[in-house]
Amino acid sequence: MSKVHPHQAPPSPLPPSSSSSSSSSSSSSLSSPSSSLACSSTTAGEIFTIWMKSLILGGKGCTVFDSKGQVVYRVDNYCSKCCDQVFLMDSHGRVLLTVLRKKFKLLAHWEGYREEKKKGATWWFRVRKSWRITRMSLQCKVVVDLNHDESSTFKIEKGKRDKSSSSSSCRIVDKLGGLIAEMKRKESVGGVVLGEDVLTMMVEPNIDHSLIMGLLVSYSLICCRI
Repeated sequence: MSKVHPHQAPPSPLPPSSSSSSSSSSSSSLSSPSSSLACSSTTAGEIFTIWMKSLILGGKGCTVFDSKGQVVYRVDNYCSKCCDQVFLMDSHGRVLLTVLRKKFKLLAHWEGYREEKKKGATWWFRVRKSWRITRMSLQCKVVVDLNHDESSTFKIEKGKRDKSSSSSSCRIVDKLGGLIAEMKRKESVGGVVLGEDVLTMMVEPNIDHSLIMGLLVSYSLICCRI
C-alpha cells in the first residue's frame, strides 16, 4: 500500500457532507440532489489517488483515496471482470451508485443509478460509445447524458498515449471542451512515474465527485479495466 499513497494510517470514517455544500450544489446538474452521497462536491478542486485494485484479495475493482490518504470510494467485483452490474461504494461498503450494462442488439451502453437500483428507478447518467472513422484510425469517444437532459452532454476522451500514460488515462470535458476531470498516471514527489495501476484523478471545483467516479467506473468497464 505504501506505493499507492504515503499515508500508512488505516482509513477512518468519512465526515458527513456539510449543509452548505449540499445547498450550493443544488443549482448545478453536476451536483447530486441526494444528501446520502458522500463527498458530493467542494468549492475547490480535488485530487484523488486511484489504485486499480480491489481491497478484497484476488478481487477485481479499484480503490480511491483522498488527499489525506483515506479511502473514500471502492469498487469490488470479486473474481469477475467487465461485469454487467457494478456498485460504487464508500469506505464502509455502503452503495452510492449502481452502474448497469444495457444491451441492444450489437450495441451497449451503461446507466448509472443513485444508491442501489430500485424497481422503476430512473437513471442518473448514461454512457455510450460514439464511433468515428478517420483516415488514420477508428476513434471512440464516450458520450455522457445526464438526467435525460440533452443539454447536459459530456465526452470522455482517451488520454494521449506515451511512455508515462496509462490505458485508463482519460479526460471528461463539457460540450465546449472545458475540462471537468482528468485521470492519468500518478507521479511521486520526486517526479517518478508510478505503475499503470496507480492513477491521479483531478476534479474541477463544484463538481459532484460521486458522479465523476460513476463516469470513470463506466469508462473502465468499457475498457475492461475493472
